Amino acid sequence: MVVDDEPLAIKVLEKHIMQVPDLELVATFDNPIAAGHFLQDASVDLLFLDIQMPVVTGIDFIKNTSIQPKIILTTAHREYALEGYELDIVDYLLKPISFIRFYKSINKYRILNAGTQANTLTSFEDDKTPDHIFVNSNKKMMRVQFDDILYIDSIKDYVRIHTVNNSIITKDKISTFVQKLPSYFLRVHRSYIINTKKISYLTTKDVVLLGDIEIPIGTSYRETIESIKN
Repeated sequence: MVVDDEPLAIKVLEKHIMQVPDLELVATFDNPIAAGHFLQDASVDLLFLDIQMPVVTGIDFIKNTSIQPKIILTTAHREYALEGYELDIVDYLLKPISFIRFYKSINKYRILNAGTQANTLTSFEDDKTPDHIFVNSNKKMMRVQFDDILYIDSIKDYVRIHTVNNSIITKDKISTFVQKLPSYFLRVHRSYIINTKKISYLTTKDVVLLGDIEIPIGTSYRETIESIKN
């Protein structure tokens, strides 16, 4: 969940969250009071909470809300960091929030939540994660191994899954399909998802190579590729 009184700040976090397949955005609020009421009945694991907001600040929200998920504070003012950490938050993000810094906070949350060692940026799946997906193609449910997938592209209301052996077309939207994949699959373009395990070469900010296959990188997804480099 995201709580911030700035619409642009909410949009930035929405965009970052969409790039991580195992994250689901439950709700956004520009009013911490409304967010507090929502938490009374909703199940939320992680909250991105702005500090400077009218009426109720993020710090006040933490101190006075009994039902709380794990919290990552967001603010444009570095001087609030110490007080935030004293309240046992997961992390502190300074605006403007880059995808790389956002992703590191997500990994930190996973470590604290699971009590395990840090996972890498390109692979943080646990042993219980499925190694395949079933897709409906030509009225048949086809099993596709994640490790066989090179990349996925979209064709209107369909997605085409390119594997090492063939291509499979299924009716789905790429924005929905990316949520069904492990986290090492990244959307790098409005029409493309890649398997980061298959990357052979990062040429420029505009192209990534999977073997001899060139995949374009959308302008708004360049920070996603920067996260792979780091």
